Amino acid sequence: MTAMTPLAQVHESAGALFTDFAGWQMPVKYTSELAEHQAVRTAAGMFDLSHMGEIRVQGAEAGAFLDMAFAGRLSTMKLGQAKYTLLLAENGGILDDVIVYRLGDTNYLVVANASNCATVLEQLQQRVAGFDATVADESSETALIAVQGPASAEIVSAAGIESEPLDGLKYYRAMEGIFEGEDMLIARTGYTGEDGFELYVPNHAAVSLWETLARVGESKGLQLCGLAARDTLRLEAGMPLYGNELGLDWLPEQAGLGKVVALTKDEDFIGRKAVEQGASADAPVLVALTAEGRRAGRSGYPVFDGDQEVGVVTSGALSPTLGVPIAMAYVHPAARDSSELSIDVRGKRIPATITSLPFYKREA
Repeated sequence: MTAMTPLAQVHESAGALFTDFAGWQMPVKYTSELAEHQAVRTAAGMFDLSHMGEIRVQGAEAGAFLDMAFAGRLSTMKLGQAKYTLLLAENGGILDDVIVYRLGDTNYLVVANASNCATVLEQLQQRVAGFDATVADESSETALIAVQGPASAEIVSAAGIESEPLDGLKYYRAMEGIFEGEDMLIARTGYTGEDGFELYVPNHAAVSLWETLARVGESKGLQLCGLAARDTLRLEAGMPLYGNELGLDWLPEQAGLGKVVALTKDEDFIGRKAVEQGASADAPVLVALTAEGRRAGRSGYPVFDGDQEVGVVTSGALSPTLGVPIAMAYVHPAARDSSELSIDVRGKRIPATITSLPFYKREA
């Protein structure tokens, strides 16, 4: 059975086109995915992310537990800080990439991808054994609304949320707020490459907050955005998507995420030995590619070095912002030095060049 977010009726009334994503009925676009993408780059866009998973970890040893359970060092986070980290399997493969917020001395919030929420919850419930800490799933009672883009701070500030001034909230930090008498969390995080906020509210407050944000944002260029725009935005920003660039088949170093793994911390963590051992010399590595023309390589399209197939595209699109085809792909490590790479786009070889991530970076 497909799940619906608390905002499903609002999306339907707004004319959204829906798609099934990770077992959820989600808006893929409202009008034009290109217009929605450009709104986020130039003004603001609003997304329903209520399909994401929220898992509360609390207790005297919550920090020590998270250090063991995840690849990052989380116990030393400052109050209100957020950190991107990885949940690894014993073999070093990636079970999920998550954001962890430290909301109190012994209070943390783990935000998991929708497709992996059950896996993350199960793993944390197993791994917490022996620690003075508790793991609680709050996903079914929490809605998540993201406002992203240059005008996002102005819009969120005008929505009647009681909180400290937003201009004092740094990137990858979070603070408490109150909306219509309900406690909420305001995080300056996102998945678009722009400044923005992710707002965690109880389900029953979601519609009112969404409608308030839409109303105050209308004069500031805010557009409702679906998953299609979110995907092209995150691709331009060089952000990986689980199931495309991340999975059990790849170690963090292969995905370019070696720096996310805290090998300098004294604590052991699940997957550490495999990460320290490293991938084999010929293991595929993730690269960024730009191509010529207007035809973009898509997920699953093969990558060639001359006449030899050396890899596969994991994500690709014609960049709405840059106007050129961009892609991320896993290739044989020797291909990183080649000047003869191409992507097979429906039978035609399109010359491609390795570049650095991100493809797009907003001006400071």
